Parts: sequence; C-alpha cells; structure tokens
Amino acid sequence: MHPLFDLTGRVALVTGSTRGIGLALARALASAGARVAINGRDAAAVVAVVARLRADGVDASPAPFDVTDEAAIEAAVESLERDVGPIGILVNNSGITVRRPLEDFETADWERVIGTNLGGAFKVGRAVARRMIPRGTGKVINVCSINSELARYSITPYVTSKGGLKNLTKGMAIDWARHGIQVNGIGPGYFATDLTAPLVADAEFSAWLGKRVPAGRWGDVKELGGTAIFLASAASDFMTGQVLYVDGGLTASV
Repeated sequence: MHPLFDLTGRVALVTGSTRGIGLALARALASAGARVAINGRDAAAVVAVVARLRADGVDASPAPFDVTDEAAIEAAVESLERDVGPIGILVNNSGITVRRPLEDFETADWERVIGTNLGGAFKVGRAVARRMIPRGTGKVINVCSINSELARYSITPYVTSKGGLKNLTKGMAIDWARHGIQVNGIGPGYFATDLTAPLVADAEFSAWLGKRVPAGRWGDVKELGGTAIFLASAASDFMTGQVLYVDGGLTASV
C-alpha cells in the first residue's frame, strides 16, 4: 500500500452498509487498512454482515441505527468513539427511492426519501463533524449520484435529494475546511444493486443503458472502491467540495 492511500487503524463509519454500494465501500476501505463500522436500520442484518466480514479477516464493528433518528445517531456515534476509536472517515451512503409519477406521490413518501437521503447525511455528518472538529482532521464522503446532475422519469424525490446532497457536500466542505476536514462526493452511475434491481431486470432498460453509457454496461460496485480509498486518504488532503462521477462516461456524453 502506498503511504498516501494507507488507512491503517483509522475508523470508518459507512451508513447503509449491509449490502450494495455501502458494503462494497466498507470492504474497499477495510482493504486499505481501515476499521469499518457497519450500519443499517436492521440490527440483525448488521450483526450478520459484521460476522461475515470478520470471518474474512476484516476489522468490523456493528453500528445499527436509523439515519433519520437524531437520538439514535448520537448514541451510536458516542458508542463507536468510546469503544472502537475516533471516527476519522464517514461515508454517508444510506439511501432509498420510490418510483412513481410525481403527480401521484404522497407527501409522506416525498418526506421519507428526502429525510433519508439528504436529511440523514446532514444529521450523521453533523454528529461526526462535532467530534472531528476538535481533533482538526477528518474525511467525509457523501454518496451522490448521476441524478445529482440529471433527472429521470418517476424518481423526482430521489433526484431532488441527490441534487441537494451535491450542494450539502459543498456546504459541509466550506464550513469545515478550516478544521482540517475534507468533504467530497462520489457520484455513481448505473450499478447493479438491490436498489436498481427493477431496472436490471428490465430488458428494454438494460438495452438502452448499453447504448447510452459509453462503457456499454452496468457498473460493478467493486469499481467504486478506488475512488472511496482516494477520498478517504491523505492523497486527497487538498481536495474538498468536489463530486467524482464514476459512471462509465454517462455524464460526459450526449
């Protein structure tokens, strides 16, 4: 491991990391030496994932909580800092979506998507930053999306949340740069995950994607790992407020 990318001993909290992109990012950070805290709302799922990771030799700890619950966030972060170590890396990955034409959206669904994807990143980010600030160091990575830039039919609340997350990334970066904290984002394109399963199963959509994405395929979540390690490491110490799009060229093409 090149010293610039070495995360040995650093504690990384990854929200929404029991599966999909979050789990892939946790594994990537662990491969660079980080001690990872696995998060999700389902405590049993968190414990099961931690057990699997430990069996693979990963230094993993459970951190079950709902990213919309301020009291639960505070208790979990305090527990991690006390029992595992100071959180040096935070990955705000938790996200949900609901597919429906905008005119048919219930207000409750709108608020649930915005509250999880955008509000959750703010709440967890604030709790962790309050502890990073006195230490004068820290890395925050917000998992944005190509939908931080582009809209798509039937997922307007998701698009809105991810557009907001892009600017929350910039706001966090500006407020916390003076404290030695860098805040950046990863913007995944189309990756095969549980969240995108309906689209992966849609032959017409997958055919469209093969033509629309210059790389000609769905992404593999493992292909996000290098970007996460870079943004979590000393290699990105003078970079803040940016979003790196990992999308097979989609946002670069028309």
